[in-house]
Amino acid sequence: MSSPRLGVVPSVFAVQHLPHATFPDDDDWIALVRAPEGLTVVRETWPTGSGERWIGLYGGGTGHRLDAPGMPAAILQPLAEARIPVFVASTFHADLVLVPEPMIRDAVAVLEEAGHPVDTAHLRPADA
Repeated sequence: MSSPRLGVVPSVFAVQHLPHATFPDDDDWIALVRAPEGLTVVRETWPTGSGERWIGLYGGGTGHRLDAPGMPAAILQPLAEARIPVFVASTFHADLVLVPEPMIRDAVAVLEEAGHPVDTAHLRPADA
């Protein structure tokens, strides 16, 4: 299996839990997961917004097939070993891996050390 090429997403995200909702009241969401305990919503947040903020790493539609085993694990294992929390939303073509904003530089370093190229063009100076 080749190493997935990742890029830092230019947006900043919030992950919310809406325990009694079946759908959000607006359409400003990126990903939704409905589960018995409620709705999880991933949405863009303002760069100066309060609360926990996440930075995304995305495979950029590299086209890994749904039946290709181990693609998310290849990214998540080094982050888990480095004790970097993640929230993952998978698409048909790639995986969006969110890491807490204060840990993005550590996450990039860990992934590159594990052999995963990371395009940091969208990494802002404030992401330290």
